[in-house]
Amino acid sequence: MVAARITVNGKETPISPAAPHTTVLDFLRERGLTGTKEGCAEGECGACSVLVARPGVSKPTDWVAVNACLVPVAALDGQEVITSEGLATVRESGLPPALHPVQEEMAVRGGSQCGYCTPGFICSMASEYYRPDRCAHPDAAAGAGSGTEHGPNGFDLHALSGNLCRCTGYRPIRDAAFAVGTPTGDDPLAQRREQSPPEPAPTEYTRDDSAFLRPSTLADALRLLRERTDAVVVAGSTDWGVEVNIRSRRAKCVVAVDRLPELREMRVESDHIEIGAAQTLTEVERRLDGSVPLLAELFPQFASRLIRNSATLGGNLGTGSPIGDSPPALLALEASVVLADAGGEREVPLADYFTGYRQSVRRPGELIRSVRIPLPLSPVAAFHKIAKRRFDDISSVAVAFALDIEDGTVRKARIGLGGVAATPIRALATEAALEGKQWTAETVEAASRVLRAEGTPMDDHRASAGYRSAMLGQSLLKLYAQTTEAVSS
Repeated sequence: MVAARITVNGKETPISPAAPHTTVLDFLRERGLTGTKEGCAEGECGACSVLVARPGVSKPTDWVAVNACLVPVAALDGQEVITSEGLATVRESGLPPALHPVQEEMAVRGGSQCGYCTPGFICSMASEYYRPDRCAHPDAAAGAGSGTEHGPNGFDLHALSGNLCRCTGYRPIRDAAFAVGTPTGDDPLAQRREQSPPEPAPTEYTRDDSAFLRPSTLADALRLLRERTDAVVVAGSTDWGVEVNIRSRRAKCVVAVDRLPELREMRVESDHIEIGAAQTLTEVERRLDGSVPLLAELFPQFASRLIRNSATLGGNLGTGSPIGDSPPALLALEASVVLADAGGEREVPLADYFTGYRQSVRRPGELIRSVRIPLPLSPVAAFHKIAKRRFDDISSVAVAFALDIEDGTVRKARIGLGGVAATPIRALATEAALEGKQWTAETVEAASRVLRAEGTPMDDHRASAGYRSAMLGQSLLKLYAQTTEAVSS
């Protein structure tokens, strides 16, 4: 087994003697790359973002921005990382490095004051700068206060949704984002996109009686999980990384499954779509390209782009959290999960998957291999997330709708709920109150009263039980208003 190594700004560096739980952030700062900052240590502020070479959607390689505070450095064994320092171009002796185009725009447009958050913004902005399918939209408004989320240069501001600034203000940062051009032909990072990223390295990194293991195949992973019952399974580490940083959790054995080929497939069959559990949410979003409208509504509201660049459907379902954003949408889509262990596979409807708070039917040694969404899809779909912030926040309530309405009658209704019970749930009573009824204001008013009583909402720091119940009812009324407006327009 080759010693674990990581390439940072073009220079290969051994990971040893870092402990297996050491984050990319700490690893970089210990080596003098202090542009990468720690702000929150839980993936909410983006001060730590760096670029990683990942398999591309439209080109062999994409430069993807990730939260360095959440990812164990051992997870990037054999991989390439670029920090804010690495974006600048080294010039001849005696001259300072030449600024990268995104650094130049941030500087000239006043996008930095104290500078603490700036390197993270720079890396997230560079990821969008190098997005292969970014193209100019001359009709897009770019003026201050326009409210647009896309610039005339095709820059998607969602790329910066995971980066927070406390002193500069976002307008000059947005101005810088909307001013960047396209990479030139001699840009080495643009050229790098034409070559495949490094293959995931099988990893056995052990120090101080703790191990980080990356098996090369699903069969190897399942055998390992059968032998190591104490193993913590990680994909994007967006949940486990918080446990390590904030709660000082440590594991004797961490098993990474994020690069397993068998968990990274996507297939569209005549009767279902199958999504590999280890594809990142950004990859799923771009590969589906709006073909599942309910998920297309979900993705921009799921945490931030930085989190979606690492997080997976398998991880979101595997944690069993009652406030995860994907389960309500997948419940409304009548999805199922394919569970695999060393003995074989089984398919479980998601409605039967959750058994209690952070508990499921998944047995020790089992992995979520994929998520299956049946076809055809219901034509009326919506995802409503109620949270204190529009983006980059945890939901107080999440509601997903998928309805078949024919000739003014609700033929089928599926409603998924999050944040109102110990598990994500289906709103079965509300579904029954809608099915077979005319899609009218009277029907919806009556069903909204039923929806208010679904689940067992509780009071906590995000919302009161009464507020959660009220939002359930309002969500259905909002859906009716939206569908009526769409039909009449």
